[in-house]
Amino acid sequence: MAKKSKKNQQSGGTPATVALTAAGVAYTVHSYDHDPAHPSYGEEAAEAMGVSPDRVFKTLVADVDGSLTVAVVPVAGQLDLKSLASAVGGKRAAMADPALAERTTGYVRGGISPLGQRKKLRTVLDASASAHATICVSAGRRGLEVELSPEDLAKLTEAVLAPIGRA
Repeated sequence: MAKKSKKNQQSGGTPATVALTAAGVAYTVHSYDHDPAHPSYGEEAAEAMGVSPDRVFKTLVADVDGSLTVAVVPVAGQLDLKSLASAVGGKRAAMADPALAERTTGYVRGGISPLGQRKKLRTVLDASASAHATICVSAGRRGLEVELSPEDLAKLTEAVLAPIGRA
């Protein structure tokens, strides 16, 4: 994986890629032409990049006992809300209002990245990520993904690793 230069980030990077560059983390950016008619942002990314859907992770924002929480799970599956709540010591979880998720993270739906968010939210990364040398997550806009090690993602987001996805 190539580490992108600061010059490249300043000339068109997203807050996610800027955060990665600032942290000195190795990553690769993948871009593709986003099709607004595609039914799934994550599956579209996996298909466009030719990457297995179990290595492409979607970023979801949930409300756990009144606190917004980021869940990062494979696009091949779904988020288990009970497991998410349990992972952060909560009792109840529900998907957050999309407009609130966008305002809080600073990203649009389908382009929410776990990195470089406007407000740092507690984050849970599905434990299946650790089975891969690298995973892909949104780089902060539709049609742009960043590939990095799950360990680097967990470290930068201060994520808890827990089994929060289901097939």
